[in-house]
Amino acid sequence: MREGRTIRAIREAIARGHLREPFGPSEVNRVLGINYAGVFLPKHRAGNPGDNTELFIQVSHRPALYRLRQK
Repeated sequence: MREGRTIRAIREAIARGHLREPFGPSEVNRVLGINYAGVFLPKHRAGNPGDNTELFIQVSHRPALYRLRQK
C-alpha cells in the first residue's frame, strides 16, 4: 500500500517526538500546519462507514483522540 503525504507526515512527527499518541485533530493541524485533520482522522479510523483505509484507532470520543493503527 502506498501511503499518502498526510499519514507519512503524522508517522514522521510521532517518530521525531513532535506529536504524541493519543493525539487530537487540533494537535495534528498545529504540528503539520494543516487545517483538515478534523475530517481526515475520523475518515480513516478503524470501522469508518465509508470503507476508507483504516489508519487510526479512535481511543476517545470526547475529546476525539486517536492512535496509529499498527501496519
